Amino acid sequence: MARVTTRVFLIRHGATELSAEDRFAGAVDVLLSDAGREQARRLGQRLAREEITVAFASPMKRTMETARLVVDPHGIAVSPVDGIREIAHGRWEGMTRDEVERKFPEEYARYEEDPFSFAPVEGESGLQVTARALPALLKIVAEHCDERMVIVSHKATIRLLLSTLLGFDPRKYRDRLDQAPCALNILDFKDVAHPRLTLFNDTSHYMIDVPAVPQRRLSKTWSEGNQRT
Repeated sequence: MARVTTRVFLIRHGATELSAEDRFAGAVDVLLSDAGREQARRLGQRLAREEITVAFASPMKRTMETARLVVDPHGIAVSPVDGIREIAHGRWEGMTRDEVERKFPEEYARYEEDPFSFAPVEGESGLQVTARALPALLKIVAEHCDERMVIVSHKATIRLLLSTLLGFDPRKYRDRLDQAPCALNILDFKDVAHPRLTLFNDTSHYMIDVPAVPQRRLSKTWSEGNQRT
């Protein structure tokens, strides 16, 4: 039977050298950690039997390396796509959430209230990221109809894409959607206007236990001492 569905394996990059430090690092070209490389290898093993024909990634080092490790069993190249790079945090880059909140309290308060429309100085809003990432994703899907593909991007970018494609309120993407390092999401497309989320934030390729309740992760809502009941 002929295929009638385009499948996108939408993946967040693996853990990086800054992952454990809870820092804003959207535009910082940080490298994968050894743990992140192992996560990507395991995901590659998991997807080895899939008929993956093409692969794309944000041009950042952490995403390109993740993609190469994931598709290594298929022997295909990875094409960089600038539109799906991570959100830029401007003058917050490299700082922890606590440092940002102390140094730029008014900016951070606005960001917590609505990260979709607000951007830090010299940074991007979620709206700006969506405006470049969504057309980039849909262009890939349109040009590779009925294929199976790997696309490796970033935490905020993936959550913004899913919010838009599924009709969620994008102003709440940071509090209501999560993406673990090297998490696997599967999007099926009947066409560019009809996506379906088949799998979300799955890390079973490297996690034996149920994922822990998120703490910190640059979100004030999910930080210790700020849990809402």
